[in-house]
Amino acid sequence: MGQVVDYLRLSVTDRCNYRCVYCMPPEGVPFKSHEELLSYEDMVFFVRAAVQMGISKVRVTGGEPLVRRGLPDLIGMLHDMPQIHDVSLTTNGVLLPRFVRDLKQQGLDRVNISLDSLDSGRYRALTRGGSLEAALSGIEAALQFDLSPVKLNAVMMPELLAELPDFVSLTKDRPLHVRFIEWMPVGGCGPRSTSESLSKDQVMAALRELGADGSGPLEPVPSPGGWGPAHYFRFPGHQGTLGFIGSVSDHFCGECNRLRLTADGRLKNCLFSCDEIEVKSALQSRDEAAVLAAIEESLERKTFDRNMLPGHTARGMSQVGG
Repeated sequence: MGQVVDYLRLSVTDRCNYRCVYCMPPEGVPFKSHEELLSYEDMVFFVRAAVQMGISKVRVTGGEPLVRRGLPDLIGMLHDMPQIHDVSLTTNGVLLPRFVRDLKQQGLDRVNISLDSLDSGRYRALTRGGSLEAALSGIEAALQFDLSPVKLNAVMMPELLAELPDFVSLTKDRPLHVRFIEWMPVGGCGPRSTSESLSKDQVMAALRELGADGSGPLEPVPSPGGWGPAHYFRFPGHQGTLGFIGSVSDHFCGECNRLRLTADGRLKNCLFSCDEIEVKSALQSRDEAAVLAAIEESLERKTFDRNMLPGHTARGMSQVGG
């Protein structure tokens, strides 16, 4: 394996306060019991082992991470490891105003916030009951406590095209970084046809039309921060950026630097793969040698060629920590 894998996505729960259409079926998914999940101490033990294998950045995911009690304490334990240089969080933002002060004090560096629509009715439909106002309050909290860069993730569906001017406006006067993400076929919740989703090229073309109508040329710019696969652009004079993650149309597997640990203690070396290695028992017995062996095995089995992977996975985003 030639590519450096230094970025851990650490799922702390499979539970979520939303039921987004691209993540869960309408009836939701069966949640794991608390006893089936790793404790925070188990997770910290894993990370202390993983830094020996080169992990230096941790993103805390879910489900919705903030529904798990005591999350700021875990952030603090991760931040206190000298080998960890960045601790970030993916969230829908709804609970962020309640916890943002503690998260910042414990060492959280930055956040990604899901924001698939700026229309309250469409947002409610996509999240199956969510509040756009609550999500926007979460964004304000992130800006207030300088959890920067503040990135906003929007899954690309056809209705997004009509909202593009509003998303562009978000980036004009404040350092908000909107990332358009292709809808991924994970856990049976992917688009049923190409008409239900958009590609990176389609959204890019629509944004260029906006530029021709007066916003100016869309210029490529460096990443505002972080280590993901997005490519970023900016309209002239805007503080924020627009990014694209072509999870389906682009084959950036050769640049992948990620390893995943699920909340129920399984190592996953690719979001699109069903390959998982059970590591929970080694963590609970505090067997560092076994944990290191599991990480090494997972990395050796990691493919950097999407063509080698199946077109679907058994477990959904919330179950593996997308």
